[in-house]
Amino acid sequence: MQYLLSIASFAFGAVIGSFLNVVIYRLPDPSRSIAFPASHCPHCSTPIRWYDNIPMLSYLFLRGRCRACRERISPRYPLVELCMASLSLALYVRFGPGPAFVCYFPFLAALLAIIFIDIDHQIIPDVISLPGIIIGFAGSFFNPLVSWQQSGLGILVGGGLLYAVAITYMLLTRREGMGGGDIKLLAMIGAFLGWQSLLYVIFASSLIGSVFGIAAMRIQGRGGRTRIPFGPFLAVAAMSYLFFREEILAIWQAYLATAGRG
Repeated sequence: MQYLLSIASFAFGAVIGSFLNVVIYRLPDPSRSIAFPASHCPHCSTPIRWYDNIPMLSYLFLRGRCRACRERISPRYPLVELCMASLSLALYVRFGPGPAFVCYFPFLAALLAIIFIDIDHQIIPDVISLPGIIIGFAGSFFNPLVSWQQSGLGILVGGGLLYAVAITYMLLTRREGMGGGDIKLLAMIGAFLGWQSLLYVIFASSLIGSVFGIAAMRIQGRGGRTRIPFGPFLAVAAMSYLFFREEILAIWQAYLATAGRG
């Protein structure tokens, strides 16, 4: 039974990942609808039949090309499907079926969509983050990992903390280093993970972002004018906290104990 549920969680995640591809592609364009028209080839606009729209498998069977026009299909489509399927399986393995899975599945789906949208357009749509804040807080009333008090404080501290960082950066450099989308995203993360997660999320995302930022500066040769989206790093840090929360807190407590003896 456990094996079958694991397969089901992976398959369910892959199906949602297929829908996320539509969201990632259409949502940043206000003239597009994520519901209509049905999935179609971006090159020839031919509607995609159901047997050509099976997550990951259809891409392999078609060898990465549209059946109608034979143009190449971006490998990002199966990548997003595989990522969401893997996140769904990991969520099931970590927490099992129950309230935690129900709470955090939409959270992970939202984070995955934000990662790719922010990479492409350097925006984090309010239509994802603002409802996410509400859903995260509402879910805290039956979430076994976060209380409503921790969630509510996470929203206030998450939004306020990153806003303070953004204002400080602007005052020091006279440049905008962080957009309002990042602030709302951290508030959403606080709603789902609680205020305790925020110090780690900001530290880990800043560390990962610094590594990628230095590499981007060297590659692009633009120095301090290099701009990279910060949302993906916040999202990845939030994912890592969700799955390794106990280990992260244990390391932190061990550090505090060692520092106290010193």
